[in-house]
Amino acid sequence: MNITQISQPASPGKPAPDFALPAVDGSGTVSLADYRGRTPFFLALFIGLWCPFCRRAIAQIAASEPALKSAGVETLGVVATPPDNAQLYFRYRPTRLRLAADPELSTHQAYGVPKPIPTPEFLRALETTLINPDGLLAEPLPISQAAEAVGKLDSYKENETDQADMERQWPQLKGQFLIDRDGFVRWANIECAADGLAGVGKFPSASEILAAARSLAD
Repeated sequence: MNITQISQPASPGKPAPDFALPAVDGSGTVSLADYRGRTPFFLALFIGLWCPFCRRAIAQIAASEPALKSAGVETLGVVATPPDNAQLYFRYRPTRLRLAADPELSTHQAYGVPKPIPTPEFLRALETTLINPDGLLAEPLPISQAAEAVGKLDSYKENETDQADMERQWPQLKGQFLIDRDGFVRWANIECAADGLAGVGKFPSASEILAAARSLAD
């Protein structure tokens, strides 16, 4: 099924929307101005830590960060949960990835990342669409069952903040953007844009991100 979009995502050639968010590590504020005029960067917009696919993608993107840095591209992840909840999570699962907190999804909204309307058609599609992101599971499962199965693989237990985040955010999608040193979007990837709901949980591979990053030098 098609995903209805209220606004168009930030696209290549367009100025990247400004943002200023608290850094998860408590070091102050992270903003577009930190990068503009200095360095290109890869911006990954996640939802809350209740999302098992986001938790996996944070680890995957953190593993790609050194290669991106070697290509002259910084990396920033935005996780949609309060800073203290993110700090609790990363205390036990440390990451090298620079992270900012945005529990209200203001950056997703500014960058036009869709939040589908949960119509009856959408809810039926959730029950019938089978996914197996990155081949993690033994077989494709309906979206909610796949999310539950991935969560069990991680042995993750949600807390009250996660539950509140989920109730406020669902069914927000995710997006990734490459922004050049002048503050313009040069590459964008929006979850489900190509595959509809079959694309839930799919993130660009390390090779895709690196190829896009290297194109900034062209």
